[in-house]
Amino acid sequence: QVQLVESGGGLVQAGGSLKLSCKVTGVTFSLRTLRWYRQRPGDQREWVAQINSDGLTSYATFVKGRFTISRDNVENIVYLQMNDLNAEDSATYFCLVLGSGPWGQGTQVTVSS
Repeated sequence: QVQLVESGGGLVQAGGSLKLSCKVTGVTFSLRTLRWYRQRPGDQREWVAQINSDGLTSYATFVKGRFTISRDNVENIVYLQMNDLNAEDSATYFCLVLGSGPWGQGTQVTVSS
């Protein structure tokens, strides 16, 4: 079955950067569309970014050019490079294989102002 393991979160100062990773197993990774989501305390989970099997990417408007999603089809990892972080980016970040549950455990990002 599909398994997702997110990592790379942590505490960072406003304006700083983090790179999240999500190791995916149990699917033919190179053929799948992958997404990052985030969930802030008290809020619903929201979509952040997507990359399809051809490498085409799309982003939520709040990203505003600060985040970059990428993939490694050899290691079966999807990344989220996050720059110029602010307090509103503090959340638990999750990856997802589109069309295949479940969710991973997420990785916590905390941005201090």
